[in-house]
Amino acid sequence: MSSPLAIAAVTYVLKDLLNDGIVNNDISNSVGKVEVTVLPPDRIETGDSEPNRINLFMYMATHNSGWRNEQQPTHSARGERVSYPPLALDLHYLMTVYGSEEMHQDILLGYGMHLMHEIPVLTRNMIRRSIDPPASTFNTLPPHLRSLATSGLADQIEMIKITPETLNTEELSKLWTAFGAKYRPNAAYKVTVVLIQSEKSAKPALPVRQANIYVMPFKQPVLEKISALTSTDVPVAADEKILSGYQLILEGYNLRGIVTKVKISGEIFDVLNPVSDSRIALTIPNSIQAGVHGVQVVHEYSMGSPLAPHSGVSSNMLAMVLSPSISAISVQNPQISSGLIKAKVNFTLTPTVNPAQKIALTLDEINLAPNTQGMRYGFEVRLSELSSPPTPISKIEIPVQRIKPGTYLVRVSVDGIETPVGLGPNGYNAPQITFP
Repeated sequence: MSSPLAIAAVTYVLKDLLNDGIVNNDISNSVGKVEVTVLPPDRIETGDSEPNRINLFMYMATHNSGWRNEQQPTHSARGERVSYPPLALDLHYLMTVYGSEEMHQDILLGYGMHLMHEIPVLTRNMIRRSIDPPASTFNTLPPHLRSLATSGLADQIEMIKITPETLNTEELSKLWTAFGAKYRPNAAYKVTVVLIQSEKSAKPALPVRQANIYVMPFKQPVLEKISALTSTDVPVAADEKILSGYQLILEGYNLRGIVTKVKISGEIFDVLNPVSDSRIALTIPNSIQAGVHGVQVVHEYSMGSPLAPHSGVSSNMLAMVLSPSISAISVQNPQISSGLIKAKVNFTLTPTVNPAQKIALTLDEINLAPNTQGMRYGFEVRLSELSSPPTPISKIEIPVQRIKPGTYLVRVSVDGIETPVGLGPNGYNAPQITFP
């Protein structure tokens, strides 16, 4: 998810792309010097001294209707905040052109609209090149532009898409009246969706033990189902978590090709033999990070001279949730003050956690007397706080404080994906630690 700097980051990326388009199309040879700005129209100089300019003004931000009801803020019975859904925004831009000579406005409008037409999606590489350039360029930027590199825009779960909007004469009249500026040729665009995530730590409830979900498949006979087997070839139940090292089982139709491989989050992996038209198996690689991954079946073909493998036909994409797992958990350096404990919780996660992922620790008090409500504590860290410089790690140390003495169920989430918990006769009971 992105930070509140994402709105400014989107505007800066679009401005950078327009600048690149002017240079790459050599527009200056046709109309002379052209400036790209992101100013309000009333601050732009017009009249006899009006320069050649493309101005991109973000005049309105609206809530995205698709994401607005996807997740609602929730509270526990104690009144504690359980979830912080992202703020999903659509950004509305008005691209306006100004010209110093006759026909310059028309030329600039054509180039500007053509560029926006050719870039319907802001790819992650585009965003990173603009807001996080090489050090030689980055260090010359003013502080407010350097801060955009921390916006997280390139890493948000949904891509940024650009679509044209049609404004009728009444809407345009209202806009330019509100701007208090002289009308110039323009084109409107909607940029969607920017997901701004809260930095506050939530305290999620225990996982649902059983859920009833009914799925009606559509008629595309390609990839239909993802399941898993443990290392001992025991099937993983529908409500169990998929862990690193399990065998991933893909089921569907027409899955076998000349060379069959599986793509997980853009990375290609070999499959286990035998491969049939309805079933493919592969061992989940340790390089796959915990989180949500898109899975596809890819039929490779050898083409070219000399022959080289090429991706031929790809199936539809299904989601796989790879959960982290905990081992070797312990409490270090406990200190008691005013009846409460300050300590460090050490544990090992599989797979490793990379610098872009967020780690959250939740402690739930267990082994309580009947009709007694236990304590719940939540702590959150980023990898940059645990490793300098940030590198993928598996051994995690999280400081905790103001903990009531007792035995606690331990849950760790990586990017919101929780570790599995054991279920005993009296409820969830593992893994657990005790604060003396």
